Amino acid sequence: MANKIQFNHEKLEVYQTTIAFIAWLSPIIEVITKNRNIIDQIDRASISASLNIAEGNGKSSKKEHNRFIEIAIGSSLECAACLDIMVAKKIIKDEQAQEGKAMLQKIVNMLYKLSASIIK
Repeated sequence: MANKIQFNHEKLEVYQTTIAFIAWLSPIIEVITKNRNIIDQIDRASISASLNIAEGNGKSSKKEHNRFIEIAIGSSLECAACLDIMVAKKIIKDEQAQEGKAMLQKIVNMLYKLSASIIK
């Protein structure tokens, strides 16, 4: 059996957690037919977080790498706000939102630590 190809960003726990968040979110948003604007927004923001982690990890410049990490932080926070809006609009229950926000909080904390380690 051949070895699995793995890029450096795939080894990052924060990247793996963003992919886990997308996997958690996907079945929730797939069945929602109303309020498609907020659903599309959280889908795009969750994808943006993972893509920016990957792209930033490929940058040789610390400044550039950190810029992508900051964008990933913003996208993750945007996802948290989308979950709040989804609760307010009664699209999902607060318990679901809290589960997702716990994942997002972990992601944001890891991104802040990654950013701090890049600057050093």
